[in-house]
Amino acid sequence: MSVAAEEVQALHVVDIIVNRHPVRVGGPEATGLQIKEAAIAQGVKIQVSFQLSEKLGDHKTKVIGNTDIVTLHEGAIFVAVAEDDNS
Repeated sequence: MSVAAEEVQALHVVDIIVNRHPVRVGGPEATGLQIKEAAIAQGVKIQVSFQLSEKLGDHKTKVIGNTDIVTLHEGAIFVAVAEDDNS
């Protein structure tokens, strides 16, 4: 990949939702940890130890680990909960 292409990729920002809060994340891909860190930096009341899940529609979710890479899409919805939260 050329330097110019890498710069364009690095500047790609995606607006997602984490726990009902808008979050801007550098994309087009991010790890679960990067998503949580971005959310925390933007005021979402979660911790990096929380379990992150992506809502996939039709009442389906996918657990996202800290090192899992997610392709981000505008408006993607994520939920982060404490691991001992049984709700």
